[in-house]
Amino acid sequence: MDKKHSDGSELSEVNDSSRGRCPVLHGGITTTQSSVTDWWPNTLNLDILHQHDTKTDPMGGDFDYQEELKKLDVDALKQDLHDLMTDSQDWWPADWGHYGGLMIRMAWHAAGSYRIADGRGGGGTGNQRFAPLNSWPDNVSLDKARRLLWPIKKKYGNKVSWADLMILAGNIAYESMGLKTFGFAFGREDIWHPEKDVYWGAEKEWLAPSDERYGDVENPSTMENPLAAVQMGLIYVNPEGVNGKPDPAKTAAQVRETFARMAMNDEETAALTAGGHTVGKTHGNGDAALLGPDPEAAPVEAMGMGWANPHQTGKGRYAVTSGLEGAWTTNPTKWDGGYFDMLLDHEWELTKSPSGGLQWKPVNIKEEDMPVDVEDPSIRTMPMMTDADMAMKVDPIYLEYMKKFRADHAYFSDTFARAWFKLTHRDMGPKARYFGPDVPAEDLLWQDPVPAGTTDYDVDAVKAKIAATGLSVADMVATAWDSARTFRGSDMRGGANGARIRLAPQKDWEANEPKRLARVLSVLEPIAEEFGISIADTIVLAGNVGIEKGAKEAGFDITVPFAPGRGDATDEMTDADSFAPLEPAADGYRNYMKKDYVVSAEEMMLDKTQLMGLTAPEMTVLVGGMRVLGTNHGGTRHGVLTDNVGALTNDFFVNLTDMGNTWKPAGKNLYEIRDRNTNDFKWTATRIDLVFGSNSILRSYSEVYAQDDSKEKFVNDFVKAWTKVMNADRFDLKQ
Repeated sequence: MDKKHSDGSELSEVNDSSRGRCPVLHGGITTTQSSVTDWWPNTLNLDILHQHDTKTDPMGGDFDYQEELKKLDVDALKQDLHDLMTDSQDWWPADWGHYGGLMIRMAWHAAGSYRIADGRGGGGTGNQRFAPLNSWPDNVSLDKARRLLWPIKKKYGNKVSWADLMILAGNIAYESMGLKTFGFAFGREDIWHPEKDVYWGAEKEWLAPSDERYGDVENPSTMENPLAAVQMGLIYVNPEGVNGKPDPAKTAAQVRETFARMAMNDEETAALTAGGHTVGKTHGNGDAALLGPDPEAAPVEAMGMGWANPHQTGKGRYAVTSGLEGAWTTNPTKWDGGYFDMLLDHEWELTKSPSGGLQWKPVNIKEEDMPVDVEDPSIRTMPMMTDADMAMKVDPIYLEYMKKFRADHAYFSDTFARAWFKLTHRDMGPKARYFGPDVPAEDLLWQDPVPAGTTDYDVDAVKAKIAATGLSVADMVATAWDSARTFRGSDMRGGANGARIRLAPQKDWEANEPKRLARVLSVLEPIAEEFGISIADTIVLAGNVGIEKGAKEAGFDITVPFAPGRGDATDEMTDADSFAPLEPAADGYRNYMKKDYVVSAEEMMLDKTQLMGLTAPEMTVLVGGMRVLGTNHGGTRHGVLTDNVGALTNDFFVNLTDMGNTWKPAGKNLYEIRDRNTNDFKWTATRIDLVFGSNSILRSYSEVYAQDDSKEKFVNDFVKAWTKVMNADRFDLKQ
């Protein structure tokens, strides 16, 4: 009998391959296959603006980590971590009965992914729990370190974040082995979803040759920005040498560039290398090819742990992580000067680990100077050095630091402790975000210190004085924007607080229009002095005055929210070199591009928007408002789709979506808008402008603001987004 549909029509022959098929659409839920960008790879992907959506956060909108930290028994937590270092030896035994090396490596690799170019990476969010970091080749076995911490995390619950706990574990590990650390700050809030849109490199395979991210691998400075690590899946450099070929001099050059991109100078780099290798060991006593899949690829019964090792016990003396094997010092669980003795007192020759990794061994060494086996103290084992360690001996600058540290152990300990503190706290931002009893009192230059400003003054009187200066709306709004737009939510640097826009290097950045900036500051600085307030507050107030004036021109009387209290930084408080990476290469909000780039203007705008912590709707309303207020860089009219410049109207969106207009290319990155019927010229616009009408998602936002009933909504939404930008770095308001 023929099979029929319910409507009586005949069923077609069913392909045998579909029999028994699961009714769930595979890939549609659990992977990104068949996504919009798969079908249309050139479409603008807004996913980077949706990272850490509230729907991924199990804590809920009312959760306040700072309040939870106030309930934390810090002493009890630290004691539990001290106890952990030598306890819990059953399921994952520690080397020499001490987890110090493992916990330090976990904290180090969490913090060490930081790079200064865009402030991304680092240990400030606990992102080592998620892919790709949890499965990087350089992070083999760190899944075990996090599981060892789980009973403690479970005990203290929401009173300590994973991000804080992982870094604190490294701190306590050093203390338990004899180092007096510089301090520790709580305050890192966890994320709950992978930061999949962070660019870690273009390679399609782990540990691909480093040539792929260099213009010339012989010249480390040609490494692609914003990257810092030399190969995909590494935190720093290849321990076996450049592309796995030992050559300490070449490795030294890569070490110097990589650590500079982490904001470390030569002395800090030397101290971190020596201090990191004073304790612990490498693991390569087995065949690395036999290791099971990484955590993300492991089967469900692995419960999120990877790299299962079938060789012997797979643990202790048979562990395999980097593939290199051995300790650097005679006493790998003690903070001492043994690293310098081992490195400087011996000649070294190339050898191979049991895993086949290339490493260095001493030519002659007394048995009593060799470290003992991790399981059997009656057995002595051969120490080792990586190519990066040999770089410390071959490079003349690093060698001098090695000698200096060896001669003064107290100086070395202090230098390392400070560098370790910087490594593990750099991405936390200013001290206003620090919490806890061990926060150092000293202000450090890399923390971008800003003195507290006054809050006791007549804001309205200052605004009236500014309004009477004759500064244009564009001048006031653009200057405030330029001051605040440097904020990066990745490492909490930049922003309007401190008014560093008037200091080197920011005062000379092309994006800040130095001549216009100097003219505006010459008007605002006397007002700040007259009222005894900060220039930082005055700049932001001027921007607010400009917006209020623009809104009034559009028919709306509003008051832009303002929180006084910003301070003014000085040149002495500013590490000018470290601010260079904050210079805008492009700013879509002011229609600025320093030069032509391979990356499109709209993609650069998304990157900037994400760093500033803005959403796609906030980006949309801000661009539309900035255009009609006339804030374009250099005063260009591109995208200023209004005849009433300076008024905070929704004209940008009205004219962007007007079906009476046509859009035609008129040069590189430039377009003309003409009347559809008469072909009369109306305006010019850039790709940045057109994307708000061409991209289907952004157009949906533009249409909201173009509606006849959205004029007031547009003004209110613009003010809300503007205030968010102005206060992005006001962590003192968030305590």
